[in-house]
Amino acid sequence: MPKYLIEASLTTQGVKGVQSEGGTARREAVTKAVESAGGKLESFYFAFGDRDVYVVADFPDNESAAAMALAVNSSGAVATRTVALLTPEEVDAAAKRSVDYRPPGG
Repeated sequence: MPKYLIEASLTTQGVKGVQSEGGTARREAVTKAVESAGGKLESFYFAFGDRDVYVVADFPDNESAAAMALAVNSSGAVATRTVALLTPEEVDAAAKRSVDYRPPGG
């Protein structure tokens, strides 16, 4: 299954939810949500900085990952950014493909 990195920023509402429920409860809720979209949670971490949470999850396809993003972002408690992750082998295969590209002004 393809892997995705989900970067999440909590709103004030989201921070209050984590304060009242705790971090492990949030991880359990995210695990359940990922699984309901057909995926599998690989890792879940809270962090300092621009993003409050980093999740790596496997989803069957882009549509499943998009469904997860839509559900989470529509809650108003969290804003996410989802990044498709590639294995080194996928990059090797991509490097062997020929693409007819002309740069701007070229």
